Amino acid sequence: MARDEGSEASAEGDQAGRPSRVAPVMSDVARVARVSPMTVSRVLNDHPSVRPETRERVLAAIEELDYRRNPAARALVTRRSQTVGVVAFDATLYGQAAIVRGVERAARDAGYFVSIASVKEIDARSIREVADSLVGQSVEGLVVVAPRASTLQELRERTVGVPMVLAGGSNRSGLPTAGADQEAGGRRATKHLLFRGHRTVWHVAGPEDWDDARGRLLGWQSALADAGAIEPRVIRGDWSAASGWRAGTELAKHRDATAVFVANDQMALGLILAMKQAGRRVPEDVSVVGFDDIPEAAFYDPPLTTIRQDFEELGRRSVGLLLEILETGTTSSSPPVLPEFVGRLSTADFMGSRLRSGEGP
Repeated sequence: MARDEGSEASAEGDQAGRPSRVAPVMSDVARVARVSPMTVSRVLNDHPSVRPETRERVLAAIEELDYRRNPAARALVTRRSQTVGVVAFDATLYGQAAIVRGVERAARDAGYFVSIASVKEIDARSIREVADSLVGQSVEGLVVVAPRASTLQELRERTVGVPMVLAGGSNRSGLPTAGADQEAGGRRATKHLLFRGHRTVWHVAGPEDWDDARGRLLGWQSALADAGAIEPRVIRGDWSAASGWRAGTELAKHRDATAVFVANDQMALGLILAMKQAGRRVPEDVSVVGFDDIPEAAFYDPPLTTIRQDFEELGRRSVGLLLEILETGTTSSSPPVLPEFVGRLSTADFMGSRLRSGEGP
C-alpha cells in the first residue's frame, strides 16, 4: 500500500513538471547505440576513424536521449575551454556595444562561450589587468574592441599567450583585424555634400587617438582635395552629443558654414540642436551628415543623413578570424567592410542666396 502511494506521489510530481530522471550521460548513449563510450567520444569530436554506419547509430542515440555534452568535462579531455575573451573599452558607445553583440552571437553559433571584460580607462595598467584576467580564465583567444592607437600600441607590445584579433579599427593596427573602410565612409559623406552644391564641408572629428576618427578625417580631406575645395579647420569632439553641441555652437558663428560632416551620429544630434538654438535651420541653412546610423538617427529632427556601418558583421568577422587562427595558425585580416550611405532629410541643395546677396561675412 505504501509503495502504491509512493508511486502516486512520483506520478504527481512528474505532472507538476519536476524532472523524473537524471540527465543522460555518455555511457547511456553508448548503451543505446551498442558501442563503447570511447566510440561515442570519437563521434562527438568528429574523429575520422569512425565508420559512417556507427556514426549514424551514435547520433541517433544522442537525439533519442536528448544528450547534452558537459563543457567542463570536455575541457578536461581536450584541454580546450571553448571560450573566447572579449576586451571592450567604453562599451556604452553604440558601435562598441553592437560589435560585442556580433561577437557573442558568432561565438555562440560556433559552439564557444564568451567572457567579456570592459574597462573605462585606457592605460597600461588597465590593459594589463584585463588581459591577465581573461587569460587566467583559460580563454582560447581574445577579440579586442578597442580602436585607439594607444591601446593598440600597448597590446602589440604585450605578449598575452593566446591569439588576439581586433574588431573595428584599420588594417594598419599590426594585428589581425576585422574593420570597416572608414576612409571610404568619410569620402562618401563629404562628396554627397559637395555634390549638393556646397562650396566646402566642415568636419567635426572624433578624438584624435581613435583610429576610426582618423580614417573618417582622411576620407573628408581626400574628398575636399579631389574637388579642389578649401579645407576648413577641424573641430574635435569626444563622440558625445554634448561635444557635438559645443562644436555646433562654435560653427553657428561661421555664417559660411553651410555643410558639416560629423564623425558620429551622437555628435550630430548635439550639433543640430546647437544650430537651431542659434537660429540656423537644418537643412535649409546648414546640411548635416553623421556616421554610424544608430537606431535613433531616423527619428532625429530632421531625420539624419548618415553613413551606416554594420557593427555586428565586424563582430562576426572577428570571431571568424580568431577561429581560423586557432584551427590553422593562419594570421590575416579580413577585407574591410564598406559602409553604406543612408540619405534622409538633414541635407539639402545649397543655393547660396545669402552669400550672393552680400549677407555673408
